[in-house]
Amino acid sequence: MEEKIAAFRKLLEIMDELRAKCPWDQKQTIPSLRYLTIEETYELSESILQNDLDSVKKELGDLMLHIVFYSKIASETNAFDIKDVLDNICAKLIHRHPHIFGDVVVKNAREVHDNWERIKLQEKGNKSVLSGVPTGLPAMVKAFRIQEKASGVGFDWEKPEQVWEKLLEELNELKEMVETRASHQRREEELGDLLFAVINYARFIEVNPEDALESTNRKFIKRFRHLEDKAREAGRSLHEMTLAEMDVYWNEAKTM
Repeated sequence: MEEKIAAFRKLLEIMDELRAKCPWDQKQTIPSLRYLTIEETYELSESILQNDLDSVKKELGDLMLHIVFYSKIASETNAFDIKDVLDNICAKLIHRHPHIFGDVVVKNAREVHDNWERIKLQEKGNKSVLSGVPTGLPAMVKAFRIQEKASGVGFDWEKPEQVWEKLLEELNELKEMVETRASHQRREEELGDLLFAVINYARFIEVNPEDALESTNRKFIKRFRHLEDKAREAGRSLHEMTLAEMDVYWNEAKTM
C-alpha cells in the first residue's frame, strides 16, 4: 500500500512541476483538456478490445494524468482538489453499497444494480429515472442505459422470449413500411424501433450490443482486407471483379 501511495504522490508532484514550469501545461484549461480526455478514453477502449493489457496499463496512466490535471487546475481557483475528488468517490461507493457497508441484504448482482440506481435517483433528486443518462452518449450506448435504468424500477419484460417476439414484430413493421413505400420519416422511425428492440434483446441475453457490433466490425475489416490483398496479388482491382469472384476470396477469409 505504501508503494502505491508513494507512486500517486510522485504523480501529484510531477503535475505541480509541470503546471509551474511547462508552457504547454500552464496554458491548459479544463475545457481545453476535454477533447484530449475523450481521445484517451477511446484509446483505452481500443486496448481493451485488443486484450492488450500492457497497453491498457499505459492508457490508464494517461487517464490518471488527466484526472490529476483537472484537479490541479481546479485547485488553483479553490473549486476543488484531488482530495475532494477522492473523498467524493469514496463517500459515493460507501453510500451506494449498503449491502457491504450497511445492513442491506441482496441475493445477486441484479439486486445490487437495482439498489444502485434507486440510491442514485434519491441522491440527485431527479424527477425522472432517465435524467441520469447523458444526452451526448452515442445512440446505441444511450439506448442500452435507458433500458437498464427503466428496468431498475421494474419497467421491463419478464422473459427473453417476449423481447424476441417484440423484435420480430418491429422487423415486420419495418418490412411493411419499405414495401408500401412509406415516407422516409416513417421508415426511419420503424428502423429505430427495430434497433431499440435488438439492443433490448441483447441486454436480456447478457450480450453488450456495443461490444458485439465492434466485434463484427473488426471481423468484416479483417475479411475485407484479405479480399483486397488477394485481388492485389492477382493484379486485379475490386472495381473490375464480379461479386462472385470477390465471394471466392471472402469465403476463403471466413475459414482463416
